[in-house]
Amino acid sequence: MPRWLPRAMILALALYACFQLGNWAFHQLIGLLINVLIAFFLALAIEPAVGRMAARGMRRGLATFLVFFAVLVAGVGFVVLLGSMLAGQIVDMVEDFPKYLDSVIRWINDTFQTELSRVEVQDSLLRSDWLRKYVQNSASGVLDVSATVLGGLFKLLTIFLFSFYFAADGPRLRRALCSVLPPAKQAEVLRAWEIAVVKTGGYLYSRGLMALISGVAHYILLEILEVPYAPALAVWVGLVSQFIPTIGTYLAGALPMLIAFTVDPWYALWVLGFVVVYQQFENYVLQPKLTARTVDIHPAVAFGSVIAGTALLGAVGALIAIPAVATLQAFLGAYVKRYDVTDDPRVQGDHRPRAGRALARVRGALRGDRAASRTARSRPGQSPEA
Repeated sequence: MPRWLPRAMILALALYACFQLGNWAFHQLIGLLINVLIAFFLALAIEPAVGRMAARGMRRGLATFLVFFAVLVAGVGFVVLLGSMLAGQIVDMVEDFPKYLDSVIRWINDTFQTELSRVEVQDSLLRSDWLRKYVQNSASGVLDVSATVLGGLFKLLTIFLFSFYFAADGPRLRRALCSVLPPAKQAEVLRAWEIAVVKTGGYLYSRGLMALISGVAHYILLEILEVPYAPALAVWVGLVSQFIPTIGTYLAGALPMLIAFTVDPWYALWVLGFVVVYQQFENYVLQPKLTARTVDIHPAVAFGSVIAGTALLGAVGALIAIPAVATLQAFLGAYVKRYDVTDDPRVQGDHRPRAGRALARVRGALRGDRAASRTARSRPGQSPEA
């Protein structure tokens, strides 16, 4: 046996053990890493506001606290307002449920010539096996729901804590990162950091502006239809449709439809039609213009980045995909060498080959000669030159 073989075997086993240990640690800490990633992008989003306040002489820690306090107050106010609205509407719907059930049963009896009654329907529902199983599962799942809520609050606290440190100690963090890099690399890191701040802030700005436009548009519709809680519903539609990816539009439109249905079932159809029409206007007119000005990314690239981010990190990936891709595109754009485009008609959209264009000109000339000869034959008293 060669002398190096035992050492090579021990080294290979050690490397394999380190790989397995690192893989296990990564899967155990992936939740924490995702929270840190969200906190980093949140710190980038509030960096412009914190930087302006710090430039006026305020300490960065106090400026960061004020920004987070404003965000927290706005979020708690929105949740309380929406919760009170939903509680009132749920109470009204429960009180009016027998009336709705009577109207449905009356329609079924008139349409299908049946003799159903509300008492029989209620008894069949209360005595059904699926309702009993649902109640049992709900009772056993209360503890699981409580644990999920507590876990979500802990994750939210972790994200806010990391984002507070990233924003408050931003200069110190950049200084610590640049201290281990040569001067040339330091300039690149600082430039990438600045681009990330600009693109993330621009993304949130565009989303906030679209949420404002969407909320105003839906508020006008709900006020015209005299749907209750129109301001809260407009805020709900604006925020949920813009900041919850993929399914945000459907969640945003479902609640106003439900509230409008309690007023008049036809109003729910009006709300549904308006949501569909406005969504098309936003996708094809409003969003491309705002995205091009604030994030400078093609709509197709934005859509693909959201799909890729969802596949990789779920809802978190969908939220941070567009600012991340915009930052990467802007950073790599400085290293891509570009040339002047040749003056070719195919670049302008004319895909016909040159031979085809020459043949078209020859055919046009022949048609002109034929038309001239027909004109000469129709006038026999004149020469062709005339």
